[in-house]
Amino acid sequence: MNFDKEAFKTSIRTRLKRNYGKHLEEANKHDIYDAVSASVMEYIQTNWMATRKTYEEKPCRQMYYLSAEFLMGRALSNNLINFGIMKEVKEVLDELNFDYTSIEEEEPDAGLGNGGLGRLAACFLDSLATLDYPGHGYGIRYQYGMFEQRIENGYQVEYPDNWLKHRDPWEVKRSDLAVKVIFGGTPTAKNVSGGHVAFRIEGGEVITATPYDVPVVGFDTKTVNRLRLWEASSDDGFDLQLFNDMHYNRAVERQNSAENISRVLYPNDSGPSGKALRLKQQYFFSSASLQDLLAKYKRDHGEDLSKFAEYNVIQLNDTHPVVAIPELMRLLIDEHYMGWDDAWAVVTKTFAYTNHTILAEALEKWPIDIFQGLLPRIYQIVEEINRRFVTQLREKFPEDWQRQNRMSIIAEGKIHMAWLAIVGSFSVNGVAALHTELLKGVELKDWYELFPAKFNNKTNGVTQRRWLASANPKLSAFITKKIGHGWEKDLSQLKKLEKYADDDATLDEFMAIKRENKVELARYLKETQNVFIDPDSIFDVQIKRLHEYKRQLLNILHVMYLYRRILEDPTYQCAPRTFIFGAKAASGYRRAKSIIKLINAVGDRVNNDHRVKGKLRVVFLENYRVSLAEKIFPASDVSEQISTAGKEASGTGNMKFMINGAVTVGTLDGANIEIVEEAGEENAFIFGLTAEEIQAIESGHKYNPQEYLARNPGLASVLNQLVDGSLGADTAGIFRELYESLVFGIEGQRPDVYYVLADFGAYAEAHERLEQAYRDQRRWAKMAFLNVARSGKFSSDRTIEDYVRDIWKLEKVVVK
Repeated sequence: MNFDKEAFKTSIRTRLKRNYGKHLEEANKHDIYDAVSASVMEYIQTNWMATRKTYEEKPCRQMYYLSAEFLMGRALSNNLINFGIMKEVKEVLDELNFDYTSIEEEEPDAGLGNGGLGRLAACFLDSLATLDYPGHGYGIRYQYGMFEQRIENGYQVEYPDNWLKHRDPWEVKRSDLAVKVIFGGTPTAKNVSGGHVAFRIEGGEVITATPYDVPVVGFDTKTVNRLRLWEASSDDGFDLQLFNDMHYNRAVERQNSAENISRVLYPNDSGPSGKALRLKQQYFFSSASLQDLLAKYKRDHGEDLSKFAEYNVIQLNDTHPVVAIPELMRLLIDEHYMGWDDAWAVVTKTFAYTNHTILAEALEKWPIDIFQGLLPRIYQIVEEINRRFVTQLREKFPEDWQRQNRMSIIAEGKIHMAWLAIVGSFSVNGVAALHTELLKGVELKDWYELFPAKFNNKTNGVTQRRWLASANPKLSAFITKKIGHGWEKDLSQLKKLEKYADDDATLDEFMAIKRENKVELARYLKETQNVFIDPDSIFDVQIKRLHEYKRQLLNILHVMYLYRRILEDPTYQCAPRTFIFGAKAASGYRRAKSIIKLINAVGDRVNNDHRVKGKLRVVFLENYRVSLAEKIFPASDVSEQISTAGKEASGTGNMKFMINGAVTVGTLDGANIEIVEEAGEENAFIFGLTAEEIQAIESGHKYNPQEYLARNPGLASVLNQLVDGSLGADTAGIFRELYESLVFGIEGQRPDVYYVLADFGAYAEAHERLEQAYRDQRRWAKMAFLNVARSGKFSSDRTIEDYVRDIWKLEKVVVK
């Protein structure tokens, strides 16, 4: 495109004057960031409007991704790269005497997501636009992210993530498209045209859902798709009479109650009020999104809704938006007067469901009293869906009462949302080959036997535009120099790098880039977190959500084991190691927060012991987020992917490490299996029990952690440090729960639920192999290089093409 640098400078100056009343010389960095972003939006808007017009002029089948979270990260760099004007904007800022990097740092990470589920959604939107497919997102415009994490005295402390403190220059408010969502009330039957009986809600709480649109810019294309986020409010939320009577808090109660729905990402749901708020959030954005889609369909195609599924396919990202299934039934029956069978035919052709977990406790189940109280009409519809489904089960399995009970959507006082998703969707997919097989053979075996044609696998991927082109410009330039452009939209082209795998000059250049990235990360952490790390040490990294099955505990126990070995064995010569952790624990997850405290306690001990100086260091980086991850992945040497086999659905961090040239230490879990298949087992360090071995142990109930402690006195000594005060006088009580969970079992659980002790010996041995490989720098360089060269499968572009081919059936739409 033609980029007029002088016109862009004029736009920046104009916006500074209009929005801030400042000349360029008076502007601070945030003012410049806002003005630059708004000026870039002018370019984006042209293509955005053209994209919308193209879709309207020739209505086509479109996909809508319903997700409780979209972990978008910062928008500026991604948009500049995808739009193709990064170089020019950097030059403009340089000419105006502003450093681009410092301006970029002014942008907060959008507080719309937390973990892999939300980051995957963001990658998918990027790939859809880049590949010219009409695919969009629907979610919630959270006023606050989950929380800003700070580490105080080694503990995680949560503070508000006020990411909207300033205006968001990337969003457009669409008040003209606001809709109403109703909670509570009483469903009342009404006779309507043609003898049809429809229900109306009387006396309910009416919430206004207002959409904000965010552009999703495709790379090297004019396609700009949309992420639509809903904000909650109340039209009658301010009671002037109460205010005039000086009841100030009561005067705004309704408004506060409404706004709470879109206030915070993932509020604590450990109590009934938290559960009710979570359910409100899920229904709120699902209902608003469906109302929006039905209104659009009627504008384009008229009143006949029987063909709705021909033009709309909705992907449910986990169970959070599954309430959309009975909500679409309600809208079709009560608002548009379709019969049950006709409405159900539309619904079951519209929805597809992605399962993201093997953990049974993570499959949402709503208590009937909460669900029925908030959504009385929706509960009636779920009851009828279940009644008809159970009738089918009785016909198919007339003597198998246990199966009928297991598969009932409503059972034991709860509504099983995963069961509802499977019944109401035409497709059910896992997100890695192992995950899907475990769903079919174990967790969802009953359902696979009943609906085998619905089940399929779609291995996750990540967008190379953000996680390589934007996050690692040095490596990106190196790749382009070696194989040319094209990999940005076809990551399989990285295979062309393999011919350089034995070229010393290429490997030297590759490793020099890695060290430059390590130096840059060290500088950044020193400036922003006062953390000191040595770029000449191995950067061994585990960054992901803190959960026991991800086994950060295994990692830190091994660090304690290494520390003890260095002190006690003067003949042991280890390569300098820096163990880097980054993770947030859910605010109500006590044991996970104890693991964060343990990591920091070990770090305090190790980092202040002169005997291991230059050999061992432990750092916990606070407030892990996308923008920090973009700095960590390019600098990482080792990727820790050590979840208990059979527990991690896929993982996407493992893919980001791989495309940035880190070597995996991991179990055969999730997408690790496919990563090793692509990279070659000789280019990774695999250890531990397999999913099949763990299933065999659990079916035989023959697991005794004491055997592993007896076998490994060093491990037993490390565990004792959790309770003997070695890590500080106050730690014996703090870490007792962790100790007992491993050795004895607590809260009705058997000991060591996630096989930390069973896998410890193999994990330590894998690290021995890692150190040996690292000592041979030529071998290590080749291993890391081949990981990059063989990472092509793990682009989200490939994942999207798989979805399009097997589930969504979309056609490319080229925007002129």
